[in-house]
Amino acid sequence: MRSSLWLLVFFCGWAAQSTAQPLSTKSKKAIELYTQADNFRVRGQLIEAINLLRQAIEKDKKFEEAYFRLGLVYRSAGELVKSNQSLESGFALTTDPIKKKNYQYLLCEGYLRVGNYTQSLEYGSAFLLAEKFDKKKLAQVDLWKRQCQFSIDNLRTTYNYKVRPLSDTVNALPMQYFPTITPDGSELIFTVRYGKAHDDNEDIYISKKESNGQWGKPISISPEINTNFREGASTISADGRLLIFTICGYQGCDLYQSKKIGDQWTRPTNLGTGVNSSGWEAQPALSADGNTLFFVSDRRGGLGGYDIWVSQRDEEGNWRKAFNAGKSINTAFDEIAPFIHSNGLNLYYASNGLPGFGGYDIYVAEKQNQQWREPKNLGHPLNDFSDQYSFVVNAKGDLAYYSKEEGKNQSKVYSALIPQEWRVSRCSNIVRGTVVDATTKKPLKAKIELHDLKLDTVLSVFSSDSILGSYLFVLPAQSEYAVYANSQGYLFTSLHFNSDSTTAEQLIDLQLQPLQRNAEIVLKNIFFDFNKFEVSEKSKVELKEVADFLRANPQLRVEIGGHTDNVGSPDYNLKLSEKRAEAVRAELVARGIEPIRMKAVGYGSKEPAVENSSDANRALNRRILFKILSKN
Repeated sequence: MRSSLWLLVFFCGWAAQSTAQPLSTKSKKAIELYTQADNFRVRGQLIEAINLLRQAIEKDKKFEEAYFRLGLVYRSAGELVKSNQSLESGFALTTDPIKKKNYQYLLCEGYLRVGNYTQSLEYGSAFLLAEKFDKKKLAQVDLWKRQCQFSIDNLRTTYNYKVRPLSDTVNALPMQYFPTITPDGSELIFTVRYGKAHDDNEDIYISKKESNGQWGKPISISPEINTNFREGASTISADGRLLIFTICGYQGCDLYQSKKIGDQWTRPTNLGTGVNSSGWEAQPALSADGNTLFFVSDRRGGLGGYDIWVSQRDEEGNWRKAFNAGKSINTAFDEIAPFIHSNGLNLYYASNGLPGFGGYDIYVAEKQNQQWREPKNLGHPLNDFSDQYSFVVNAKGDLAYYSKEEGKNQSKVYSALIPQEWRVSRCSNIVRGTVVDATTKKPLKAKIELHDLKLDTVLSVFSSDSILGSYLFVLPAQSEYAVYANSQGYLFTSLHFNSDSTTAEQLIDLQLQPLQRNAEIVLKNIFFDFNKFEVSEKSKVELKEVADFLRANPQLRVEIGGHTDNVGSPDYNLKLSEKRAEAVRAELVARGIEPIRMKAVGYGSKEPAVENSSDANRALNRRILFKILSKN
């Protein structure tokens, strides 16, 4: 990624240096061919430059500068083995200590990038002995040496990744890369480049999984999103209705967002100065709750060239000023292509600044106690001496997608079945469905809130689709969750999840009842200890939701009904249910709701919701019912 720019700087610096010194050949024809080759090289006509340089060497087999330049042009063309061979030939011909250091530096990296770690180590060690002043190169070669040693130490430890390229239906163009996937695994989104040139146009494509489990033919995601500018790496929200992506234009690269309403994407809008700067911003990754955005930037204040930065969304939906992800993630070199798993705990990314097998490798860092632990290399053969990018993992944590180079300016999207050793310790659970009017069955746009009851935090606030009524959210880790759906003119509904016991995906359609007499819901997040009537501490989320609802609808009078199962005597159950209903009413009064608006009633076991035929059914019968009595 940065190597082509570095090579250009190196090439120009070396060319300026070499013009100040006489060439090693006396052959006028060799010099003429050498000069002609450079004219083609600067125009990007690498094949012509290579042919001319080879002809120059034919004229003089000891033309050291021609070998050096041929090695650099081969490298630009992606032919690393031939590059190393040419550089070796030139190295053998020079006694100039400055030139020898240049060769050693290039050959250290060159052999690393073809997996010849022993040779790379030898040249790296020789360079470190010869170079005393260039701190940047010293740090780079020291890293390459450490990567060589890591590779030698770990190459025999292989993991059972089942890696395969996706079908030619998906990999239909010269380059497709930076895949992202919805948590439910139904949509794969990636960037395509139509040609092999670096500045060829890029667009965002989408492929949907078909009923047979195969990926369908990719299509342009939307004419609103894909334009004459270059649209690059993207991330999509858990419900598939918010796309954040890169646009590169005349002023550089910034991050934009587009929202999906029904089946249509809106015109993109810039994420603003909290995220975008005068630098380069790209490669976003959105957390499942939609509140944290990871992305890559080369802005000032970072630790290296490309760093991973983080922005968090405020209550109004605006992105706050971004901050650097820190030394536990970033190095003095480059970190790119972040992906935050839907559990919110595993951050995958590519780095060329950590111990690895050469180039960009894939790493994962896990969050524990709100801190990122040391990133771990995902091992061989997933990582090798070529570049790996953009590793994204499904909610179950068993399947990943990533892109891999297939030669110069060619790449494909791969899938990888993840071995047990590298699967996430906490999977995610998906809940999806639609929100409709309980009477007319028409889809509704409803505000949906997801709360973590154990942490007493709001994880996300979002809306169901205004046209389709569809929603999807992720329960990111093992915890207890409360979910509320509310729409103006309707009685809210509540859900309760304990993700330790839920399945990987649940389908729950929500029917909101119009605000009218006798409309009722079960308050599913009001909790009591066994045989107690005091409201438990973790009920306060639901109590706040009910209080807010009553304040927003001051015309309502309601009943709070306590119900029990049939265990115990009827008289005891009746008294217990009365005390529990009154306890809820008292909590709401304490939150500012007028007592006259609420009636507390105990029903004991007289009105079961289901038969008391099992523990699960009896649990359903132990409930607090919230019912509208009148609208004044």
